[in-house]
Amino acid sequence: MALKTDPQSDAPTGPVATAGLIGHGGGEQAFLETAAARRMPHAWLISGPRGIGKMTLAYRMARFQLSRENGGGLFGPPEDLYMAPEDPIFRRILAGGHGDLRVIEREVNEKTKKLRGDIVVDQIRALGRFYTMTAAEGGWRVAVIDGAEEMNPNAANALLKLLEEPPGNSLLLLVSHAPGRLLPTIRSRCRHLPLRALHEDDAMAVLAQQMPERDETERLGLSRLAEGSPGRAMAMGAEGGLKAYGELLAMVADLPELDFAAVHALGDKFNRANNEGAYRVWIDLLRLWLSRLARNSAMGGVAGGSMIGAVAGEAELFHRLTSSVGLDRWVELWEKVGGLAMRAERVNLDRKQVVISAFMALQSTALQNTARQ
Repeated sequence: MALKTDPQSDAPTGPVATAGLIGHGGGEQAFLETAAARRMPHAWLISGPRGIGKMTLAYRMARFQLSRENGGGLFGPPEDLYMAPEDPIFRRILAGGHGDLRVIEREVNEKTKKLRGDIVVDQIRALGRFYTMTAAEGGWRVAVIDGAEEMNPNAANALLKLLEEPPGNSLLLLVSHAPGRLLPTIRSRCRHLPLRALHEDDAMAVLAQQMPERDETERLGLSRLAEGSPGRAMAMGAEGGLKAYGELLAMVADLPELDFAAVHALGDKFNRANNEGAYRVWIDLLRLWLSRLARNSAMGGVAGGSMIGAVAGEAELFHRLTSSVGLDRWVELWEKVGGLAMRAERVNLDRKQVVISAFMALQSTALQNTARQ
């Protein structure tokens, strides 16, 4: 199990180290009620936008299931899935040392030393072997697949076979940001638990816990920019997200005119080896901007609409770009940029070329719309 660590202390961070959960009480109750009725399905599909707490919930579900058959001391149904960080099970999972839990995600390719673009079939076959073994601690075996939509076709078919003949006392938690990309036959064999983006108050509560060093104004800006996704807000904050978003707006402010010298400079910046995080945040920001633009268009292009701008000048820019542009054009562009980013990640395309292609697609759309006028 790959663990994210704090570079200052080498301590695990992220969902595996998070004991609390804000805003998804309904999802927890659905799981608890199923467990209390002793009708636990062999697979759950936990879906929703990135960064809203899906993996945090999955770890809470996993800890609960691994403890309830192992002398967990539960007197009556609990109110939630909370487990204290001092609990031995919590600590073993945090250290990656619980023999009955497996977490699958994209791995580093041993040949290229780069993160793979997808989850491969060998990982799913290893999961099948894990499930056939006797539970190390005599209870359940639990596996979590993070980013299940990132399985390649062979991996997805291997998982389907596993779901068709699930072993006893096994629990599979599929975490997906885009469940529509999963095979329908996989989705149909899972209990679906869709999660929504957090309300602003809940998102701000999470950010206050996770980013206490940031002032409230910055946290509010990040929360609104991330649209209810604390994980996305934290990733953006770590890479100067508010500043980067303002710079993105400045670059597109004069569409269809573009400063391609600035575009090339941005691509060169992202091509540097230590700038992968900044590049991922920028792609996320670009798609986020396009989705906000599309929604503004759907609201009739009224300046600001009912949307709250994350940075100054955003509402006015939306008004100019959407006043004579059909919703279908912005949705098409959002899908095109998303597909470009996904293909680039799968085959490790040059980041600069992705940036240039994205801006050319923006310019092309704006030019077509100008011609219509």
